[in-house]
Amino acid sequence: MDLAFDVTLFLIGFVGAFISGMVGIGGSVINYPMLLYIPSLVGVASLTAHEVSGIGAIQVFFATMGGVWAYRKSGFLNKSLILYMGSSILIGSMIGSYSSNFMTEKGMNIVYGILALIAVILMFIPKKGLDDVRGDQVTFSRWWASFLAFCIGGVAGILGAGGAFILVPVMLVLLKIPTRMTIATSLAVTFISSIGATIGKITTGQVLFFPAVILIVASLLASPLGVMVGQKINTKILQWLLVLLILATAIKIWIGII
Repeated sequence: MDLAFDVTLFLIGFVGAFISGMVGIGGSVINYPMLLYIPSLVGVASLTAHEVSGIGAIQVFFATMGGVWAYRKSGFLNKSLILYMGSSILIGSMIGSYSSNFMTEKGMNIVYGILALIAVILMFIPKKGLDDVRGDQVTFSRWWASFLAFCIGGVAGILGAGGAFILVPVMLVLLKIPTRMTIATSLAVTFISSIGATIGKITTGQVLFFPAVILIVASLLASPLGVMVGQKINTKILQWLLVLLILATAIKIWIGII
């Protein structure tokens, strides 16, 4: 590990956190493939899927923390959604992250590839009548939201992810939550999920702490910037940006698997 590796990690973390703040994801959908492929591609290091998921868990924790802080006065944080989905996703992510220690590298990549494809499909389903309302005016099934969050937490915890890259389309399509409220609230739910994922990864020895610190610094700098940019961009543009990012990373992962 040298300066070139540190700089590479910082740039990956900065880009991932900026995008996470802008479109309301934790960054793992971007960082997982970048950490898996870019360091070895540029010849600075080679990280395993377990190491990537461990680093990613801590990065998501700090990236979403910065994003939630930036959204704290926006009026788009739905407290009821955060309570029900957050408590369920925390349990699921702890179970998933602990279980990942017993999975193969290929198995973890397959989980990522499947989740990414599901997210892309959900994002292409038409969404009608989702105006950008504020406050707690939105209604939803509490038990349905809790169940979905638990399942998302379980599979996302395997990857050291908060689950936002699947959580966002699920909230938009299945729970009918308005776009900007989804972006803000999903950051808070993902932050809670990342707590469980981080605990599971640390207790099973899957975390490289110095690389994680580099990504933390990059995340704290970039995530609030992404939030500021995201609040000024049309919601349709944000949705399409998220679709293209998830699709591109899914294709790359499946090419590697096949």
